[in-house]
Amino acid sequence: MSNLIARFVKDESGATAIEYGLIAALIALAIMVGAGALGNSLNSKFSNIATTLNNAGPAPAAAP
Repeated sequence: MSNLIARFVKDESGATAIEYGLIAALIALAIMVGAGALGNSLNSKFSNIATTLNNAGPAPAAAP
C-alpha cells in the first residue's frame, strides 16, 4: 500500500497537463487581445478613409 502511495506522490503527469493547459490558455488570450487591437485599428483606418471620401465633394463635371 505504501508503494502505491509513493508512486501516486511521484506522478507528475497531471501537473504537466495543467501546465500545457495554462500555456494554451495564455496563447489564446494573447491571440484574442491582438486580434481585438487589430480590429480596432482597422476600424479606425476605414472610418478615416470613409470620412475623407465623404468630405471630398462631388466629382467634377465631364467636359462636353
